[in-house]
Order: sequence, then structure tokens, then C-alpha cells
Amino acid sequence: MAQGRGAGENGFRAVKVVRVLFVFILLLGLPFGVWAGSAAEAPSLTYHWVGYTALGIFIFAYILVVTEEFTGLRKSKPVILAAGLIWALIAWAYQQRQLPGVVETAVRHDLLEYAELLLFLLVAMTYINAMQERRVFDALRAWLIRKGFSFRSLFWLTGGLAFFISPVADNLTTALLMCAVVLSVAGDNPRFVLIACINIVVAANAGGAYSPFGDITTLMVWQKGVVEFWQFFALFVPSLVNFLLPALIMHLAIAGDKPEGSAETVRMRPGALGIVGLFLITIATAVAFHNFLDLPPVMGMLTGLGYLQLFGFYLQKRNHHHRKRAAHVGDVAPFDVFRNIANAEWDTLLFFYGVVMCVGGLGFLGYLAIVSQLIYSGWGATYANISVGLMSSVIDNIPVMFAVLSMHPDMSTGQWLLVTLTAGVGGSLLSIGSAAGVALMGQAHGRYTFFGHLKWTPVVAMGYAASIWTHLWLNSALF
Repeated sequence: MAQGRGAGENGFRAVKVVRVLFVFILLLGLPFGVWAGSAAEAPSLTYHWVGYTALGIFIFAYILVVTEEFTGLRKSKPVILAAGLIWALIAWAYQQRQLPGVVETAVRHDLLEYAELLLFLLVAMTYINAMQERRVFDALRAWLIRKGFSFRSLFWLTGGLAFFISPVADNLTTALLMCAVVLSVAGDNPRFVLIACINIVVAANAGGAYSPFGDITTLMVWQKGVVEFWQFFALFVPSLVNFLLPALIMHLAIAGDKPEGSAETVRMRPGALGIVGLFLITIATAVAFHNFLDLPPVMGMLTGLGYLQLFGFYLQKRNHHHRKRAAHVGDVAPFDVFRNIANAEWDTLLFFYGVVMCVGGLGFLGYLAIVSQLIYSGWGATYANISVGLMSSVIDNIPVMFAVLSMHPDMSTGQWLLVTLTAGVGGSLLSIGSAAGVALMGQAHGRYTFFGHLKWTPVVAMGYAASIWTHLWLNSALF
């Protein structure tokens, strides 16, 4: 991420930290005695010093995550340490009460949750890295630039492609690709860059909400089994509304003239289209394993990794056969699937470990039961799920969604789809509400900013509200 984005953003980061603190301080002030442990014989540590210490450790770790760009401390490091300390405290407290095995069972349960998520994402990231290495995305970007579209056409093309690509390639990768196109053709037009980047963030997050593969939160919901694969597509129209309504309004602020074109041509490397095809087959395999064989989706994804490994072996043999020609032709490069695995975003994958284990520990202590009692029983599922989306614009949607899944409130399929929708698109309300927005602030440094996005937040909020209303109306039979 880019460093030093100005005093304004520093101030907002401080506000974000305060809001995170407020959420957890609220937990401490809830009425005593509301607790649901993981085992009937488990002692209540919710209002014990162990519980308060664990909560404090998580708050401090999350503050370090929020301030990553200023401290330079990668976000995975504090949460991994916090996870170890939280569970060590819990284990020590249970050892003192002579309850062996209870904590170990809970930890193994959370580790299994994380292992499925890790392996699934690792395969998906490997495929995305392989497509990047084979220059699939570079070729798409060059084609868009070469066509010489007008600013308005480019606005709709980048937004539309973000909406339809993000369900397959995650919303972060899609947003970065589309932003690269915008910066390549309109780097000297800061107003267009700002509006186009907002549109891309909204479109990528909206597109990721109606597919199990589009966002980490949707993947977690699918793997948890509360929503079936094909049921996610009931969110297509609400997600489309979330994208289109703000885009139609922002369209009016875009000039109709054309940017300066470019004649750049990028050739994909051998095997590029084959890898794209294998990725689609891998997704189909994961769906088939889950729907028809009752196997975890991760089994299908790992089978798909085998497809890529065999295809990589073929590409290596082909490259060896043409090694003499490779000395004269620059686009013939060796393919190594393990290099693509190594280039996965390990900081993000390890961050997920810390989040899963920290939230799992707080859930074991009973804090998630308190929150569930407060919002789902007190406010009702609809208002609670809408508030989850609003919370995800300030706090990362991954811990928020994992907390909801850990609470596992008794909800209809329509309500589970609602919280999936709101957690996915709620991050578009602020530029720091999603990984796509944060990444684009770094990529389009100085042109796409927090306060620039904030000016259009009311418009984005209209799309957020309209998508919720559309879901409640269109999918009423699921409630």
C-alpha cells in the first residue's frame, strides 16, 4: 500500500480505530449472565479477567491491522500472535478447572474451518497467478486501451467487466486490473479516475456478492453449508441494482470526449487460454463434488490443482522442445506451477488464520453469543443483517462475516442471502470498507482518495438500500 496519504486520511484512520474500540467496549457493557459456552460443563469466562484480557488482546491486534500502512507491520503478524495468546489463556484457565480436552476440541474445529478456507483460496490464487504470468490480464488491458473508447464507454466497460469478472476472479484482482486500464488511458484526468475507481469498487464488490467465488465472505457462507451454490445467484439482480443505480448517476458527471489512444499489443504466452479453461473446469469440479457427491468444495478445488499441475508439465515439455526458438522469441517462458503457489498472497492467507482463530476464541468465551442475543434476538434478523453491512464498511467484512457464521443465528435462506449481500456490498460505502477500495487508493494514489469516495457515498448508499429492497421483494419466497 502507498504510504502517507495525508492528514485527512490519518484522521479517518483514527476514527476507524475509535469505532473498532466502541464495538468491543459495547460488549463489555452488556448485561451479565448472557453466555452460551461450547460445552455444558464449561465455566463462564465472559466476565472473568481471562475473557477481558483476550478481548483486549484482540482489540490491540486489530488496531495494528488497521494502521498497517503507517506502521509497516504486515496485518497477519499481530492477529497470528493474538490468536496464540488468546487460546493459551483459555487453555490455562480450563487446565486450572481440570477440564482437559474441551479446548483442544474447540481449537481443532476452528483449525478445520481454516484449513478448508486456506486450501480453497490457495488453489484459486494459484490459478489467478498462473493467468497473470501467462499475461492474460495484460492482453485484456492492452485490448481495451487500443480500442480508443470514450470516457463514458470506458466507464461502463471497466465497471461492467468488474461486475462480471469478479464472480470468477476475486473482486480484489478484478478491481486492480480495471484500475490499471483507467490509469493507462486517463492518468491526466483526475476527475475521471476518481469516478471510474468508485464505479469499479462498487461493481467488483457487487459482482463478488452473487457468487461463492467472488468474495471471501461468500466462500465462507457456501463452505459453511447455510446457502447452496445455485442459491447465491438469487442475488444477481439485487447485486446488479447495487452496481447500476450509482453508475447511472455517476455517468452524468463523465465527459463524453475520448482519451488519447495507444497502439500497444500484448501477446499471451503459450497455454494462457488453456489455463483459463482449466480454471472454469476446476470451479465446475468443486461444485459437482459438493452438490452431487456431498464432498467439501475444497476437494474439487484441489483436484483442479492437479489439472493445472499436469498441464504445467505439458507446458514444460513443450518449452523444452522449443528451447532453441525461445532464445529468439521472447514470449516462450517456462511454466512452474509451484512458483505460482509460492506467489500466493500469503500475508492475506495467514491473516485469515489469525481472524478465524481469534474470533473462534472470543466465540468460545461467549462474546459472540452476547452479540447474537443483542442484535439478532433484540433487533430482528433483517435489521441485524443490514447493520452487518454497515459495519463492514468500517470493519473488514471477513471477521464480521466469520462472527455471524460462528453465532449461527436461526435464519431463513433469504436472511442468509441478505447478510451475504450486505457484507459484500456494504464495503463499497467507504473506500476503506473493502480490500478493493484500499488497494485502489494505493494504485491511484492522490487521484482516488478516501474523501473523494466519501463525496459519492450518498449515491453508493442509494444503491445499497435499493439492492436490499430488491432482494426483500424479489426473493420474498426465501424468507
